[in-house]
Amino acid sequence: MTTELTYSEVSAHSSSKDLYLVIHDKVYDATAFIDEHPGGEEVLLDVGGVDATEAFEDVGHSDEAREILDGMLVGPLKRMPGDPKPSVKPPAPIVSDPGAAASGGLGVGLYMALVVAGVAGFVGWKYYSAQQATGAA
Repeated sequence: MTTELTYSEVSAHSSSKDLYLVIHDKVYDATAFIDEHPGGEEVLLDVGGVDATEAFEDVGHSDEAREILDGMLVGPLKRMPGDPKPSVKPPAPIVSDPGAAASGGLGVGLYMALVVAGVAGFVGWKYYSAQQATGAA
């Protein structure tokens, strides 16, 4: 069950015993995660009770961190007149293979493999040619 909270209600939850965060207009209860957070307790306490979206996105959290965050969801943030504006835009949808979206299915890895193979083939051909020229003389 999710609970819709206002920004002023969230701001009352800013201690290590009761810690709420706002990320992308969703409220999360991070109280149980304080001791487990890889960045330490202080990082979470600095953004407790406020919009932590910018801090969360600036770090570049992993997919695993985002899954953990899903388990802490309290509910949506109900923005009221006078509340601070969101600090960053909502995240772009995650693409499982970023190279596929940019190159029509051929990722950067395939491109690099072709370049490396081409260079290796050229070097091998030059070596073979040099060996043949030395042996013929």
